[in-house]
Amino acid sequence: MKAPIHAICRREVALGLALAGIAPIEAATGAEAATAIAGLAHEPAHGGIVLIEQALHDALPLSTRRALRRAGEPILMPFPGPAADLAAGPAPEDELMEILRRAVGYRMRLR
Repeated sequence: MKAPIHAICRREVALGLALAGIAPIEAATGAEAATAIAGLAHEPAHGGIVLIEQALHDALPLSTRRALRRAGEPILMPFPGPAADLAAGPAPEDELMEILRRAVGYRMRLR
C-alpha cells in the first residue's frame, strides 16, 4: 500500500517545506499537532510517515503519544526546527535504528 509523506510543523518551517515540494500541515502547539495527526486517520496507513517538527513532537499530549505507540500508525519522524541545537540530540544513526526497530519489531545493528 502506498501512503504519502505528511509534514506537521510551525509556519516558519512550513514555508521551507513548501519550497521543497511537501505540502505541510501547519500547527503552532502540541494540541494542534495532535488534531492534525487525528485528521490523518482516514489516509492510507493512517497517514503513513509523518515528519513532525521536534518542538511540536515534544509538546504532544501524553495521551496522544501513548495512542500512537500502541497503534504503530502513523510513524512519526521528528526533525529539528530552525533553532534546534543539533549537538544535543541523538545521533542520526540512533534515530534511524529506532525507526527500523519500530517498523521491523526488533533491534538491529549497523556495521
